Amino acid sequence: MKGIIFNAVEEAVTELHGADTWDDLLDHAGVDGSYTALGTYPDSELMALVGAATEMTGVDTPDLLRVLGRHALPVLVGQVEELVDRDGDVFDFLASIHDLIHVEVKKLDPNANPPDIEADRLDDNTLQLTYRSTRGLPALAEGLIVGSGDMFEQPVTVVTNVGADDSSTVFRVSRAA
Repeated sequence: MKGIIFNAVEEAVTELHGADTWDDLLDHAGVDGSYTALGTYPDSELMALVGAATEMTGVDTPDLLRVLGRHALPVLVGQVEELVDRDGDVFDFLASIHDLIHVEVKKLDPNANPPDIEADRLDDNTLQLTYRSTRGLPALAEGLIVGSGDMFEQPVTVVTNVGADDSSTVFRVSRAA
């Protein structure tokens, strides 16, 4: 997993709970926490951090991942700021993630393994995203989707239909009333 994901999680934890909590989380997870944005780290380290956070807070893993995703989105977008029209539409942004942002990730690191995301506009107020990943992190993706609505000041609601093996998830994203 790319280091930028770890950096975004660190910023989310620090923003929500403070730097001491991040340090405690690293200790509890048994990881060193020296993550560079372009580095690649084992997926197991993120899962160790999530597991430690679940134990420390009592918040279940999917809810924790949703919160982390929502708060990590600005950090991730900051890495590709020039590719994002912040005055644009949240649905346009979500539809562009795979073909624009993940392509850039692959240019920087051909061995990167970003998730596959397909977007289908169902109507002016509904977007369907199909997320495929071997990592099984649909709750994190859901948090990132909601965080996108926050960033564009265009709130969204998300209905999730998780695939049987967590490698494929369908999100129905609607503009919030």
